[in-house]
Amino acid sequence: MLRNLIFPALSLALAFGLVAAAAAQTNPVVVIKTSKGDITVELDAARSPVSVKNFLSYVDEKFYDGTIFHRIIKGFMIQGGGLTPDYKEKKEKPPIKNEAGNGLRNVRGSIAMARGEDLNSATCQFYINHADNASLDPLKYAVFGHVTQGMDVVDAIAAVPTGVVKGYEDAPRQPVLIQSIRRADVK
Repeated sequence: MLRNLIFPALSLALAFGLVAAAAAQTNPVVVIKTSKGDITVELDAARSPVSVKNFLSYVDEKFYDGTIFHRIIKGFMIQGGGLTPDYKEKKEKPPIKNEAGNGLRNVRGSIAMARGEDLNSATCQFYINHADNASLDPLKYAVFGHVTQGMDVVDAIAAVPTGVVKGYEDAPRQPVLIQSIRRADVK
């Protein structure tokens, strides 16, 4: 009788383990190297295919190397990916389709596409939520992944003194550099 309970339970546990392992293999992971430390992010390719493909195209082209986090609001988010340390905009690709409503939420540690007023205006800039920001979900800011390591780095970035720099509000007084963003499985 006990044997009849153990084997199905073991089979079920093994099956769940394989499903979890398969899911982990399908989601790309990137490492954001910053002047404050590294942030590891798992991207949700299943629920945000357009955003993930767009983000990875910039990653693979090394577009983010030498950009900055140019907007930092402690208790809200850190935003970067489109400006150089001298606050010059990098040339981005055409905007992508907004994927808000995919079931992912703007919670602490989630990464989302920054955009303008137009829902479909996201290009290269992204932000990492420093807090739970449920108010952004109905505004349709599309989340496409989450931080798996390095929230202490996000906290350190969020804590830097900010002000107005070259016309940008909430800008760090000392640049916070994005040295690189690379796929974790590609050296």
